Formats: sequence, structure tokens, C-alpha cells
Amino acid sequence: MSSAPTEFTDWDLDEAIASAIAGKGWTTPTEIQVEAIPIARQGRDVVGQARTGSGKTAAFGIPIIEKCEATGTPQAIILCPTRELAVQVAEEISWVQGDSGLAIQTVYGGTDIEKQAKELDAGADIIVGTPGRVIDMSKRGHLKLGNITHFCLDEADRMLDMGFFPDVLWIFDQMPAREQTLLFSATFPQEVLDAAEEFMHEPVFVMSDDLEVEVPEIDQFAVRIGRGNKLWVLGRLIANMDDNDQMLIFTNTKRMVELLEERLGKFGMKATGMHGDKAQNRREKILDSLRDGTTKIVVATDVAARGIDVDGITYVVNYDLPDDTESYVHRIGRTGRMGRSGQAWSLVSKEDIGALDKISNTWNLEIPYVEAPALPEGMTRDPVRKREDWSEVTDPFGMVNVSLEIGRGAATKRSLADWIVNEARIPEIALGEIAMEESSSTVQIHVDKAAYVIDVIKKREFDGSSLNPTIIGA
Repeated sequence: MSSAPTEFTDWDLDEAIASAIAGKGWTTPTEIQVEAIPIARQGRDVVGQARTGSGKTAAFGIPIIEKCEATGTPQAIILCPTRELAVQVAEEISWVQGDSGLAIQTVYGGTDIEKQAKELDAGADIIVGTPGRVIDMSKRGHLKLGNITHFCLDEADRMLDMGFFPDVLWIFDQMPAREQTLLFSATFPQEVLDAAEEFMHEPVFVMSDDLEVEVPEIDQFAVRIGRGNKLWVLGRLIANMDDNDQMLIFTNTKRMVELLEERLGKFGMKATGMHGDKAQNRREKILDSLRDGTTKIVVATDVAARGIDVDGITYVVNYDLPDDTESYVHRIGRTGRMGRSGQAWSLVSKEDIGALDKISNTWNLEIPYVEAPALPEGMTRDPVRKREDWSEVTDPFGMVNVSLEIGRGAATKRSLADWIVNEARIPEIALGEIAMEESSSTVQIHVDKAAYVIDVIKKREFDGSSLNPTIIGA
């Protein structure tokens, strides 16, 4: 750690930047700013790690602004994984520069390409964009990368771990004049650091000590539920929302966003889907309606949700658990903003248990398993009916374990198997192993026949005794 300055004024920043910061009320730099800004101002390559909301944008933005001049020729480029994040970064850099006069241009897909081309042709000093559109504009001749001297990746873990890497390398190769590379992110998996070595020169690694996940005011819960009944739990969560609540539901695929939006609508719960294929103007309208409270429920993928910065979200629901532990932290951080209370719910099927354990262990979080919330007072009917779901009680061979109230003193395995086969009229192959104890037995029944066989056993008696079948693990 370097010794922290008392105030931004200790750095003798460019006058326009200093005035803008003072006007914003900033006095003391954040930890990552203290660590990264002095080194980046020296022109060194920097890998900066700090949690979301710690001031990373200014940490790379201030040195970049100071190095650029208002010439109308691109000198710096900042790449972001999503259009929404690009807009946020550009907005912050715009006010940080004060009256420096730099032209800051966003370049991302989903908008009028001809309009964007004209804006680039009119001149830009700093480019903030997403890889696909940056490449497109470069190939069309509207964005010349040859004079770029400063290159920055924001949310670098996503940029190098989401299929963007070939695009990032292509852009990098078009910048022979590059003098400095900056990578900033909340997390840096080893594979990302290995990849970064391909285009960095003796980087300085700086990080904030404040990397612990802090989620004050956020209550985290997990509900153990089969895939087929996740919608039932989600319906109950929605039923418990108050008029002022807003909910952000995460799924892992665009297709699931669309499916969930459709199914919720079918059950009378209006939700709005948001993913990378949505037109930019549509996504911006969704964000505006979230901010003004018109939209209450949004279903989104991780990529689309990176740009959602809305203070009113009170519920985050992991309908699908994320593929990596860092995404969980980003997701739950969308609620509990500005001191408000918030709840994060994870719907955990049999296949998800290991993923939730990994999340809990990685970030030292306590995420208790709880029952699905009860229906609110006065509501007697579930928005979505709970259905029979055998997936959670079926072993890898498709067998369901059923407990019967009969022991080895009253039957043999053979006599019990014959009785079930005869009474239910099923092929013997539908039965698996039978384990007998003194007063009970466990019978394996194939999932395709389980519901029917259990129903038959409930209605019949074995030598005058009811067997009272119960599913083990249900």
C-alpha cells in the first residue's frame, strides 16, 4: 500500500479535472484510486482489482483524460462487456473531464449504425464501446485505431472470459502506437491473468484491501426445490411483493429469459425480459421504467444486467444459479442500495447444491435453506400451482426410493416384489432393489411407474396390513 493522500488536491491534477471533482463533492480518493492513479499517471501498465462500486472508473478515467488532447482523433479506447456499462463509463468520464473539451464517443451495437458512423467521422478523442461494434466501425473505416495510445478493459474478467477474447486481441493488434494498457475488474481468475500477459508489459498489480463481500441490509435465502417447481416458488415471492417493491430475476440464457417472461405472463404476473439481443432503445426504455417504478419485475441474463443501476430493487432472485461465484456477488449487489433493505433468493435444485456450496465457501457467506415463503394473508390460492416433480427424488438410474411399513418378520423380498408386480400389473424390471429392516422396507421403483405404483399400494393391503408408502427424499 502506498501512503494515501489526504485529498485529491495532493495529486496536482489537471485543473479541469480538479474543478470537476471538487464540484462533485469528492475530497478523499477511494482505496483503489489511491493505489492505481499515481502509477497509471506515470504511464505504467496497471492491473487494478477492487470490488464493484469502489471508484474503478475514475481510477482509470483520470489518468486517461490527462493523457488525451482535444484533437478529434481517437487517442484512448475503453472496452466494456455491455452497452449499458459503456454508457455509464462514458457518462462518468464526461463529467470527470470537466471543461477539458475532450470528445467522448460511445460505440456499441443496437443503435443506428449510420448515425454512430457520422458521430465518429465528426471526431472523437476517447472511445468507450463494446468489442463487436468497435471492430465493425474500424473495418468500415469510421474508427481509426492506429493512433490509439491508451487501451483499457473495464470488467476485464468478463471481457476475457465471455468469448470476447478473440475480439479484444483483434482490436489490440490494430493499435501499434499503444503506450499503456489498463485492466480493471472486481475479480481476476488465473486464466484471465494468463491471457492478459499476452498484451501487457511489466504490469503493476494494485488492489484494494476492501475485497470482502459486504452485503449489509441484504437477507440471503435458498429454497431447495426441483426444477419443475421453481416457478411455483417464484410465484409466491412475487405474491409477497409490496407496491413499492421491484424484483430482478436472473437466468443463465436468453432463451430462459424469454420463456420465463412468457410463463409469468401466462399466470397473470407481468414481467419484462432483458438480454443481449434486445434492441438498445428497448433496453434503455426498460431501464427508465425501472427507475421511475413503472416496471416492477425484470428477468435478465448476467450480461444484460451489468448496466442495471437502480436503487429501488428490493428482490433479487437467482432462478438459475450463476456459472461462477463472482456473478453471484454482482447479482445480489443489485439490491439493498442506498441503505435500503433487500432480499436475495436462490432457487436450488439437486444439480445446484454444489454450486451454492462453492459460492458460500468462496465468499464466506451464510445462505440458509428455508421453505418457500407462505402466501400473504388473505391469499388462498397459489399464483402457480405446485406440481408433482420426481426429478429431485430420482437416482442416476431413474429409480425412486419408497419406504413401506412392513419388515422382514412379515414378508420376504420375493413375496413383497411379487405382490407389487401382481397388484400394480407392472413388469418386474420396473422394480429395483428391496432393502428390508425389522419394521420397514425400502423399495426402488422406476420413475415412470412410481406415481401409479404408490397410488396402488395406498389402496391395497398386504396380508391385511396397509403399507403406507412414503417417498424417501421428498
